[in-house]
Amino acid sequence: MAMCVEDRISSFPDPILCHILSFLPIKEAVRTSIISTKWRYLFASISTIKFDGYSMSGLTDRNIDSFKNFVDRLLKSPDQVSLDCFRLSHEICSWNDGDHDFDISGWICAALCRGVKEIDLQLGYLEDILPAVLFTCGSLVTLKLDAVGHKFKFPSDVCLGNLKTLHFRDSFFEDLAFIECDFYNTSVINIQTPSLKRFILDFDLGGFGDINYVVVINAPNLVYFQYTDVVAQGYTLSTMKSLEKAHISICGCDTIDSQTIATHLIQGICNVRSLRLTIDEVIFQTSRLPIFYNLIEFKFLGRGFNGRETWLVEFLHCVLNLKTLIVNFSVVAGTQWKVLEVPFCLSFHLKEIEISYFNTHIIEIVIYFLDNAMILEKLIITMDTLTVT
Repeated sequence: MAMCVEDRISSFPDPILCHILSFLPIKEAVRTSIISTKWRYLFASISTIKFDGYSMSGLTDRNIDSFKNFVDRLLKSPDQVSLDCFRLSHEICSWNDGDHDFDISGWICAALCRGVKEIDLQLGYLEDILPAVLFTCGSLVTLKLDAVGHKFKFPSDVCLGNLKTLHFRDSFFEDLAFIECDFYNTSVINIQTPSLKRFILDFDLGGFGDINYVVVINAPNLVYFQYTDVVAQGYTLSTMKSLEKAHISICGCDTIDSQTIATHLIQGICNVRSLRLTIDEVIFQTSRLPIFYNLIEFKFLGRGFNGRETWLVEFLHCVLNLKTLIVNFSVVAGTQWKVLEVPFCLSFHLKEIEISYFNTHIIEIVIYFLDNAMILEKLIITMDTLTVT
């Protein structure tokens, strides 16, 4: 006597079945259409669409056009559910030639129209097929672009309001900037780009909350680095032997050991030739600073904290070959300039000093520099209404 097996899975609501199918490779999801009439079109409502090497195995010149038409119908048919993920791997490139001409840009647009949350593109010619609307999509939470071995340039207008994860691989990537981005729900900011030449991480210091991320930068060929933020949870920076200019503006945080962590940041840029540093407290421990052998120009903006003059002199002991010093802060009374040990660079290398922020105590620092800068050629004192050279 034959046993009757109850089909409990088919009794599930369609949204649950579609969710289950979304975990299967697209080829296996389509095969479920032969189970019964109920399953015939369920695969068309899956929320994850991935075309990788497995899903494209078995394609030939005879059936490749059928595959293209299938993808067109799957993505572009009306009344489709929203997408969680759309992924294309590099295997599709081998078939996208003049004879077949896949509408990859149209596929991406169709995924965007369906409110896709994650797009993962592993294609070798991204610059030719990425639609501009990809970079102004409000639904995207994760964007991964892999263009290794090919040049790619972001459009001038980028607005991804809900983006939390951005992965970009491109061996020719040279310029990257994050300005007023929200990384407060992120655990790691990880930049691994050997070809990167210019990198900007610029946040609004007036609107920060809890900083829970660490910053990892592996960009050994970086030439320009700009960083504005509260001290992060940690810093790991590769050696930047080509670094020409760095602008660092950083504030302390009461919830972490800001001095120790921030010192790791400054240690990572010790090869820089020109440094502009803005701090609001003694945030870098001079006893743990490296020697800046290449630094020849230093601009220091100490914002309203006691001991900034003493800190400056201590820092100059780490800068052996400095030629130009620009100081922008109000001098306070009480600093015992005569007892401060004279830095080596002040005696033997410093040729130009500019002091920008006049008050009645400025004469003390002027006398200190004039007494000890043995080869000084130019002293510039800038006031609100007068500049004296």
